[in-house]
Amino acid sequence: MRKHIVILGGGYGGLTVAHQLLEKQLSDYDLTLVDRMPYQGLKTEYYALAAGTVPDVDIRVEFPTDPRLNKIYGEVESVDPEHNHIFFMDRDPLVYDVLVIALGCVDKYHDIPGAELYSNSIQSLSSTRMTFQKVNDVKPYGQVSIVGGGLSGVEMASELRESRPDLNIRILDRGSSILSAFPGKLQTFVRSWFEKHNIEMVNQVSVTRLEDGVIYNQGQLIYTDVTVWTAGIQPSPVVGRLNVAKDKQGRVMLNEYHQIPQYSNVYVVGDCASLTFSPSAQAAEAQGKQVADVIAAIAKNEDPHLGIIKLRGVLGSLGKKSGFGVMGKRTVMLGKVPRILKSGVLWLSKHHKG
Repeated sequence: MRKHIVILGGGYGGLTVAHQLLEKQLSDYDLTLVDRMPYQGLKTEYYALAAGTVPDVDIRVEFPTDPRLNKIYGEVESVDPEHNHIFFMDRDPLVYDVLVIALGCVDKYHDIPGAELYSNSIQSLSSTRMTFQKVNDVKPYGQVSIVGGGLSGVEMASELRESRPDLNIRILDRGSSILSAFPGKLQTFVRSWFEKHNIEMVNQVSVTRLEDGVIYNQGQLIYTDVTVWTAGIQPSPVVGRLNVAKDKQGRVMLNEYHQIPQYSNVYVVGDCASLTFSPSAQAAEAQGKQVADVIAAIAKNEDPHLGIIKLRGVLGSLGKKSGFGVMGKRTVMLGKVPRILKSGVLWLSKHHKG
């Protein structure tokens, strides 16, 4: 009998698994990709859509057109790994033999009252569209506040400066510096860029509450017209409802083959997986390739042989003309070159080249 492989999520990890399995031309297997939309949203570029410097269509990638790939569109509600069932909010359940969970992440609000209600997200394409509307409807010389001084917050602030030079932009961070996880030389370069472009940096902020137009820093009130939230992520709620072992961030603990140990026919890829490195598109794609290798080996009754995943580094943008990056563990790049490299990576993603 033919077996059914289902991939939940058409993001960087899920789509990599789909492409790799199509190339391997497995016999006796049917392949289904499940997503809410008929295209991949390039999540690493959502900040640019929110800022208004790129149109929606520029950060969408069509799913592969292949008669061997069945595509189903719907909102996943839960997974029952005991009985190999996927339940949806808007359609009948789906049965699988092999499952790849690649549902990505959502914002983490740290139980801060009002954070979800009174801030704007760039975690999904639909929420980013709404954030674009809110941000670009701010009146001239209004105030936009970005909570979170990591990579997403920095890219959002710098891109918004290019889109709306009239706005007052501030970035609020709980640490002593923006991009605190990066080398000091890089932090200094980005802080200098922010100062030159009149982006206010407020450090050691402890956000305790959000209301309409107000951010509470303990007892201090910070007034704002629009708040954008980039202060943390967590796995999809579907993963949150799975009764399996997870790490402190709520990501699923896996064996060496990226399988849930008690359900060896279920793989977890990307932001939902507990890995030794931070979540990223690059990590999801690298892991997706290995998952496809494991599935193909098992299909051929072979033992999987996987190498160690090695990431090339991290690239970030400061508008369209400058950027920063860390290649390997030590090499820091600043200025035009990392921005050009980031544009090249985007081109590769658009053309399904990783």
